[in-house]
Amino acid sequence: MANPKITFIGAGSSVFMKNIVGDVLQRPALAGARVALMDINPQRLEESAIIAGKLINTLGVPATVETYTDQRKALDGANFVVVCFQIGGYEPSTVVDFEIPKKYNLRQTIADTLGVGGIMRGLRTVPHLWKICEDMLEVCPEAIMLQYVNPMAINTWAIAEKYPTIKQVGLCHSVQGTAHELAHDLDIPYDEIRYRAAGINHMAFYLKFEHRQPDGSYRDLYPDLVRAYREGRAPKAGWNPRCPNKVRYEMLTRLGYFVTESSEHFAEYTPYFIKEGREDLIEKFGIPLDEYPKRCVEQISRWKTTSEEYRKADRIEVKESKEYASAIMNSVWTGEPSVIYGNVRNNGCITSLPDNCAAEVPCLVDASGIQPTYIGALPPQLTALIRTNVNVQELTVAALMTENKDHIYHAAMMDPHTAAELDLDQIWHLVDDLLVAHGDWLPEWARSNRKKVA
Repeated sequence: MANPKITFIGAGSSVFMKNIVGDVLQRPALAGARVALMDINPQRLEESAIIAGKLINTLGVPATVETYTDQRKALDGANFVVVCFQIGGYEPSTVVDFEIPKKYNLRQTIADTLGVGGIMRGLRTVPHLWKICEDMLEVCPEAIMLQYVNPMAINTWAIAEKYPTIKQVGLCHSVQGTAHELAHDLDIPYDEIRYRAAGINHMAFYLKFEHRQPDGSYRDLYPDLVRAYREGRAPKAGWNPRCPNKVRYEMLTRLGYFVTESSEHFAEYTPYFIKEGREDLIEKFGIPLDEYPKRCVEQISRWKTTSEEYRKADRIEVKESKEYASAIMNSVWTGEPSVIYGNVRNNGCITSLPDNCAAEVPCLVDASGIQPTYIGALPPQLTALIRTNVNVQELTVAALMTENKDHIYHAAMMDPHTAAELDLDQIWHLVDDLLVAHGDWLPEWARSNRKKVA
């Protein structure tokens, strides 16, 4: 059987690339893969190539590594296309997305999915994803795009709208990652947990979360989670002491279901937790304002040491990650079935959400590709909350598809957190300021050449 060609666009995301390549090369059917790395940053591309080569040597597999700065050449003949980049980077774009809203007393935690930060990131990102789609249609039309870029839902929706024949799935580790966290909170082995989740990226909910019993039956764990929270036994300390995860547990007691993305993310998707002048809420729920810039600074600092260690190392330790990419590739390539959680065009999978939105649902993967499963209607309170986020996504995609700048403002005014904090004039001025500050990172039609109203 021929070996697959796996292309990474944005391969300079070296740690992520390392995790995916490490997973891929441990699967026998993929061990001879052609790994094509593409990035616009020569230094990061070289670092990633060194890491990939040392992974191959460590595992003793026949895979090969190629590097490219030309996107189309990297994509030529690819079977799988892994996309993992950030347009504008930490500086200037992430800094802009945080610092300008602060001038309006609009505070954020992550700002990569929703809110004014997520909207701006979508405007910067989607045109580049569309360019990848155009190249794929020319040189690898049957390839599957495994899209790991935020804002995931906006990206997935926009690709499906403009390039419906592209085979794509948006991938995130929040579903399986949170399931591990909850099993830890309850002191239950993860492999004894059964769950089913659905919704949109970063706002999917566990419709079932159960523990397998000795007799083979399953017990609902939601009462245990609520009890542990109320008794102060949950959440337990996680990997980041700045993020105590109380927001999601509080929402569990209000909605009856647990959301799959972290509390630091979820706090800015709703109007309930981050409020000007309400430091009591910030303290009570441990909301980490400006969390994403802090992580970026820490990651940049850490990489300086890590990259040098990788350069000097003869071997690189390979650990299995929680990412779905290698499972998808293996199932498509061999026909061995697997189940993943993917972001796809809804197409009626969740009947209480629009057909054209990007839904996150369980998907069967085999030689036929990625096949989303039917969910039906979500509980009405979950549908209602999710729709508040879908509104912002829909208007951002509408702005991109029609090149109508007005829809950028409409998206911002519909955002739950932004609308709870700012009046309409403030929202318009804020969007003006952001469009000016991002400048050339935005598509030409979105760049602001207007003087902001005083």
